[in-house]
Amino acid sequence: KLLLLPRDPNDDKNVIVEIRAGAGGDEASLFAAMLMRMYLRYAERHGLTAAVLSVNDTEIGGVKEAVLSVTGRGAFSRLKYESGVHRIQRVPVTEANGKKQTSTATVAVLPEMEVDIKPDDLRIDTYRASGHGGQYINRTDSAVRITHLPTGLVVTCQDEKSQLKNREQAMKVLKSRLYDLYRTKADSEYASNRRAQVGTGERNERIRTYNFNEGRVTDHRIGLTLYRVDAIVDGDLDEIIDALTLDEQARKLRELR
Repeated sequence: KLLLLPRDPNDDKNVIVEIRAGAGGDEASLFAAMLMRMYLRYAERHGLTAAVLSVNDTEIGGVKEAVLSVTGRGAFSRLKYESGVHRIQRVPVTEANGKKQTSTATVAVLPEMEVDIKPDDLRIDTYRASGHGGQYINRTDSAVRITHLPTGLVVTCQDEKSQLKNREQAMKVLKSRLYDLYRTKADSEYASNRRAQVGTGERNERIRTYNFNEGRVTDHRIGLTLYRVDAIVDGDLDEIIDALTLDEQARKLRELR
């Protein structure tokens, strides 16, 4: 029966993972940094190749925004369920009164796509990379900023020392964002139905809570609660992703009847 199910054509594609701090100030940026490490560790556990394409970090070690590239067979099929709003509940290290705080971060998982882009639609700027504490600083204009003029999308990449490599990586991110933008517009008439589906990536939905006070992680889409938050944020996501995959397969099987 599973073989009869329609397969997501993007399942075997490489992915771009975008992580952004949400509500919660410094704690939200620390949470975003935690999620970035979680996905890097997950990729490492599964033999996938992960690279940080760009990161906007903070002085306290947090992350305002990070863009990762994850390559390898089945990367999208495993990570596509991570799109959405993630929530953390814990006592921040900066909280002297022991008061629990709730913060959020958003994750977008986009398949790496080939999209036709006209050269005239791009403005490409180069500049010197920079970062807190001196990291990423070099003496050449290796960082690249690409602006897609028709849509206003802006992509930057400064992780590589080579301007050519940064340009190639930035183009990958731009193509994935454009694909997501065009797909969202095309699917807008089906938005109400897609919100009910697991893994659609609606950015305004809270999909998961990481509660450190109780040591639990709850995925709200399927009502799954696991009491091993430390292992999960260390990249041990298989039990959650497997459950989400099974839930989606069960839904598709019901639709075949």
